[in-house]
Amino acid sequence: MCGLVGVFDSRDKRSVDPALLDKMNQTLLHRGPDGGGTHVAPGIGLGHRRLSIIDLEGGIQPMFDESGDIAVVFNGEIYNFQDVAKELTDLGFTFRTHSDTEVIVHGWKAWGPDCVKRFRGMFAIALWDARSETLFLSRDRLGKKPLYYTELPDGMVAFGSELKAVTAYPGVALETDPKAVEDYMALGYVPDPKTIYKSVRKLPQAHNLIWKRGGRPQLQRYWQLDMTQRVNGKVEEIGEELIERLTEAVRLRMISDVPLGAFLSGGVDSSAVVALMAGLSDKPVNSYSVSVDDPAFDESSYAKAVAERYHAHHAVREIDPSSIDLVDRLIDFYDEPFGDSSAMPTFRVCAHAREGVTVALSGDGGDESMAGYRRYGLHHNVDHIRQMIPSALRRPVFGTLGSLYPKMDWAPRFLRAKTTFQELALSASDAYFNVVSVVGDDMRNRLYSGGFKGDLQGYSARDVLRGHFAEAGDVDAVSQAQYADIHTYLPGKILVKVDRASMANSLEVRAPLLDHELIEWLASLDSSLKLHNGVGKYVFKRALEPYLPNDVLYRPKQGFTIPLARWFREDLRGRVASAVTSEVMMDSGYFDPDALRRLLDQHQSGRSDHSDVLWTLYIFDAFLHKAAGVERRRAAA
Repeated sequence: MCGLVGVFDSRDKRSVDPALLDKMNQTLLHRGPDGGGTHVAPGIGLGHRRLSIIDLEGGIQPMFDESGDIAVVFNGEIYNFQDVAKELTDLGFTFRTHSDTEVIVHGWKAWGPDCVKRFRGMFAIALWDARSETLFLSRDRLGKKPLYYTELPDGMVAFGSELKAVTAYPGVALETDPKAVEDYMALGYVPDPKTIYKSVRKLPQAHNLIWKRGGRPQLQRYWQLDMTQRVNGKVEEIGEELIERLTEAVRLRMISDVPLGAFLSGGVDSSAVVALMAGLSDKPVNSYSVSVDDPAFDESSYAKAVAERYHAHHAVREIDPSSIDLVDRLIDFYDEPFGDSSAMPTFRVCAHAREGVTVALSGDGGDESMAGYRRYGLHHNVDHIRQMIPSALRRPVFGTLGSLYPKMDWAPRFLRAKTTFQELALSASDAYFNVVSVVGDDMRNRLYSGGFKGDLQGYSARDVLRGHFAEAGDVDAVSQAQYADIHTYLPGKILVKVDRASMANSLEVRAPLLDHELIEWLASLDSSLKLHNGVGKYVFKRALEPYLPNDVLYRPKQGFTIPLARWFREDLRGRVASAVTSEVMMDSGYFDPDALRRLLDQHQSGRSDHSDVLWTLYIFDAFLHKAAGVERRRAAA
């Protein structure tokens, strides 16, 4: 697990300043404290920061082939590198190290861009082939490892593992993208391929970028999840195969030359990972969790029960409202607005784990791949009604009813959450957008200034989901929602949160439930095996009954959250008020100042719970302050 940077002259062979490359590389010191290296040649520069995990002595980067024509820097882990190395050895290639990086070097020479199709793992790769003067960038299938890039007007290209590494290159424009602000306010994150800045892009998951000097970049998708296959069968048999496949994914991720442990929240997924790790190890698992002082948000007792069952070395740390002091540091780590409040406990548990281990396994991915979120059941129920009523009828009828009875207190229980009659009048993707949005359409419309609405030119964050729903194919509502989440919520929010929080603490996090072969198999299962009579992860939970207690498997999902509503009315009342009504927020041009004041008053008086909206604004204020500071430093330079 590391960080990479690079500079590429896409037009000529202008020299790359080694000092500048080193400066970019140093912005990623937290990702790789164990060492760093750079390579500079005419028109190309590569930099790398290393967190040593495999082949501690031989895996130094940049790594070259025997001729020195191929150079690679790489962030991540290729778990099947030994199998790929054997295949390459049979083809006549000679290996000088036991590092997974070397399979990339030889794999490129053997198979070209298709080499990544053989890799099972998480990765962001930057490879330079001097023979053809080609830059090759690649990102793993699920988007676990990040990769940012920008092209300047003069043809120079800068890229790196984090946004800060790219913007450290002189001349990168820092003009905020209004569409990215709208996406952030609606979803709580900036989805791929956008960033908060117009000039910088994220390489999408499962994509290669091939850029031959003198030509234009070619963006190529090398993998796509197929949700259209439908495998059904006996729950017991499917469950047994699921456990076998997950056990193999866990086994691969336990290969490490440094101390290894696991996160243990007390939820189904992390508990399953710890249970399977215990069965694969002759030593107790090192497990880590955090707790809060509010029983409604605290799962530490369930984590403790699982740890005791498997005799894990378990450590718990409590967090409190003072943790919000972490916000300024979070902005430094995330670089752009990131509104998931669980980033705070995630950072804390990463810091906690890093005191004892260098690698930690997590349960990330289970909700998206096995329909674990409650919203999947809600979306399924509403879509079931939607399919029974012609669109020509339901749009005018339910749209009108929705405006008359927005709270629907008299309606069946499953229709009383965020979904209203108005959502029955919408398309499936727009209705699901209403479910997943952090700040709804009406609220955003009230908060935005007239000038910012004009800047958006009619754009809505709803467009983010529409394309993915269409791309999912002719599948059921739950599969459509899963497909959309795997391409938006997972890489844009969940994996960003974990990558930055872990890398800020120089900790590698591995997610067995996001093994792409396991994900492909899970995608082929009939939705009834995932969501059954309102129970998400149905077949998984059934399969885990011999491994975990029922109160872990079948209790209501809590999520990794903190009690924001109470904190914003009590311990953090003054702090959130100062942020939401700060001068930089009031003068930003994005918001109506009076609307911000009303929102704050409604929450702190107890009339409404606007904690999610306030947190989203709180983080945006922190971003604006940081951006203003960057502009001042640039102007002074």
